[in-house]
Amino acid sequence: MSSFVGVHLSDPTLQGHFTQVELRRLKSKFISLKSQSGKVIVGDLPPVMAKLKALNQMLTEEEISAILGESSDVKDEIDFEAFLRAYLNLQARATAKLGGSKNSSAFLKATTTTLLHTVSESEKASYVAHINGYLGEDPFLKNFLPIDPATNALFDLSKSGVLLCKLINVAVPGTIDERAINTKKVLNPWEINENHTLCLNSAKAIGCTVVNIGTQDLVEARPHLVLGLISQIIKIQLLADLNLKKTPQLVELVDDSQEVEELMGLAPDKVLLRWMNFHLKKAGYKKPITNFSSDVKDGEAYAYLLNVLAPEHGSPGTLDIKDPNERAKLILEHAERMNCKRYLTPKDIVEGSSNLNLAFAAQIFQQRNGLSLDDKKISFAEMMTTDDLQVSREERCFRLWINSLGIVTYVNNVFEDVRNGWVLLEVLDKVSPASVNWKQASKPPIKMPFRKVENCNQVIRIGKQLKFSLVNVAGNDFVQGNKKLILAFLWQLMRFNMLQLLKNLRFHSQGKEMTDADILNWANNKVKRSGRASHMESFKDKNLSNGIFFLELLSAVEPRVVNWNLVRKGETDEEKKLNATYIISVARKLGCSIFLLPEDIMEVNQKMILTLTASIMYWCLQKPAEESDSSPTSALESSPTEASALESSPTEASALDSPPTEASALDSSPASSLLEEANGDILADNRGSVGLVFLLQF
Repeated sequence: MSSFVGVHLSDPTLQGHFTQVELRRLKSKFISLKSQSGKVIVGDLPPVMAKLKALNQMLTEEEISAILGESSDVKDEIDFEAFLRAYLNLQARATAKLGGSKNSSAFLKATTTTLLHTVSESEKASYVAHINGYLGEDPFLKNFLPIDPATNALFDLSKSGVLLCKLINVAVPGTIDERAINTKKVLNPWEINENHTLCLNSAKAIGCTVVNIGTQDLVEARPHLVLGLISQIIKIQLLADLNLKKTPQLVELVDDSQEVEELMGLAPDKVLLRWMNFHLKKAGYKKPITNFSSDVKDGEAYAYLLNVLAPEHGSPGTLDIKDPNERAKLILEHAERMNCKRYLTPKDIVEGSSNLNLAFAAQIFQQRNGLSLDDKKISFAEMMTTDDLQVSREERCFRLWINSLGIVTYVNNVFEDVRNGWVLLEVLDKVSPASVNWKQASKPPIKMPFRKVENCNQVIRIGKQLKFSLVNVAGNDFVQGNKKLILAFLWQLMRFNMLQLLKNLRFHSQGKEMTDADILNWANNKVKRSGRASHMESFKDKNLSNGIFFLELLSAVEPRVVNWNLVRKGETDEEKKLNATYIISVARKLGCSIFLLPEDIMEVNQKMILTLTASIMYWCLQKPAEESDSSPTSALESSPTEASALESSPTEASALDSPPTEASALDSSPASSLLEEANGDILADNRGSVGLVFLLQF
């Protein structure tokens, strides 16, 4: 594994405004600009700055020119640090122009803006209490806990990566095979980097947005980034039950099937708000709650809510108290008598801390949701949310893939969130830049149905331009929520994304198209040259179910990454699952951001097996030349110096999730077989998920 080389600035204050991911991306832009004439002047900046994601939707090129001209002459030459200062200045002006932050409907969006880096001591104390409570008995971490919130112990303990990996497993049990975590008391830099790589790729696999966070940022334990990640992980844990699948009683919040579909598409925090308003309306509270900040800071909403849910623990005089701090104190005492964990102080309620108020409301929901146990309503909810296993796995895969691309909209439910076409346009713009005509697109919220159809029609037009197979598919099919056709389109979209990635690897195949047969041969040759005896006949070879081949492949590309003392023979289902879980964590530890499930390996899902193999291959080909064992028999394993052209930010990461050509070891081409599935002709051997995707962490 190559060591990490960061971008270092002479000004520590300026350095603190950026993550390493952002610095590498901006450095690349600056170098590209400088290579054109040997120097960079202020006049060169407007067209470049106007294309940057943080500015392109807020400032025009003319506005950027005017702002830069206020403090500099267009002919002034600038260095990289001046380039960064100009970027920050423009970012500040763009924010001021908007009058504040963008909409915050997606609660999982990471708060990693480079403009302001503030750390809330209240939030820090709350997260420390959460960690102390849930990980206090962990065999390894108990030697370092409890953490004192008044110190920087949280950040110091985060530097090894162990704490963050363990916290992910608390939020979504089983995400990380803890055997893959490096847990020695003293870790070397490589082992620390592996832990953080495993952490970030696993965080993406549970739905965190980590677009602007790199391993070096976590190694340095940059406070705002560490707290931002911890906040997302804890929110995922606290809001895990706020959906109809986990809590079918939520169907009581709606009146008909149309509203049920709307509820299914809501973000968990929006469901929590709807739940609060449902009970507040019954209690006679007149003001609707729309946020967890200004609308709850006077404490009245909490007082009404708790009196409805647990009147036996309340004080009738709470609402009569005029002092907001005293009222907030009584509210928290009421909640504690309900066994709610204390995530905030009276001051946090009065000051309207949105993150901590959300956590508090989620705790109330977990302890007592006050919803009906009507069997008929629950059966109706279960019927509305029941998908077969294959559809459910595909939806999960596409949702995680889309969210990992770094688009603005956070997807909570693929089938609901793509129906207005906007999300699909965002994804198309990400994987095929400049393909979307934004002047002809309507941004949500969209009240007029025909505007949704127009968006989806543009999606279909772009798909046809990209040579997707879309026979008899119309935009209205997406608006109507046709699950089979939505999945078929997304599969082809991911396939296109994969092909773009492979085009950048053509030097490894000496200009010829790379096929799944090349991937198969590469894997077999890699294992053979390592002295192992395993062999993969095809991507549906049933012998792969024990996981041994992939462990040998991983060991071949990075010998130190597999601990063979932990590997089982794979003779029973239990042993196969242990091996499959270990494979996924080891691959993530290397740098493959995969959304594969252990069942895909155990069932030998051929598409998933192909993409797992390809992700390992892609990681291997990116290693520096001196670390790569080239072979005269395989052009695919030539020294991958050209792979540097592939280096991009996580927002530009691509997905390799289908065979690159129709000549394939799979039974049929991905596009045709998925359209067959969309028509109801599901192939007998295509059971399970269609959806493993990998995105590589650069």
